[in-house]
Amino acid sequence: MNNLLIFNFNSTKAWSGWEIQNDVVMGGNSFSKLERSKEGNAIFKGYVSLKNNGGFASVHYKFAAKDISNYKKAYIKLKGDGKNYQFRVKSNIEDKASYIYIFKTTGDWQTVEIPLKEMIPTYRGRSLNIPNFSANKIQEVRFLIGNKRAENFRLEMSKIALK
Repeated sequence: MNNLLIFNFNSTKAWSGWEIQNDVVMGGNSFSKLERSKEGNAIFKGYVSLKNNGGFASVHYKFAAKDISNYKKAYIKLKGDGKNYQFRVKSNIEDKASYIYIFKTTGDWQTVEIPLKEMIPTYRGRSLNIPNFSANKIQEVRFLIGNKRAENFRLEMSKIALK
């Protein structure tokens, strides 16, 4: 079976669907931005602040629903800074709950493999008592950093696909 491409940063200059959302929506002071590297990759970087009950920064991409019924894993080619990040998905952009998977970056280029059925449901940072991700479609992907400490961060991303 072919891969289902969610986004390839260095094959398009049209990134308008990607949006930053930080803890400022709740009164926090975290800052982040999305930049293009000279190679065409996305660089999500900034500073997570704990002031005013803050503590997270995120970038998300919403798109028309994609049928994922034949796919089991997400594969993300990225280069982090040694910190933990969350990959999040929503099957419907109207859903309150997100399904998350926490991964650790190595500081080198790596391909993070995420079993979709291991993504756990959360809402506003709290686990929910409902089953893990099992939807047949997705409409949003998000990267979030919120490690309960004030810190600079940098996550470079090349491609997101499902297999």
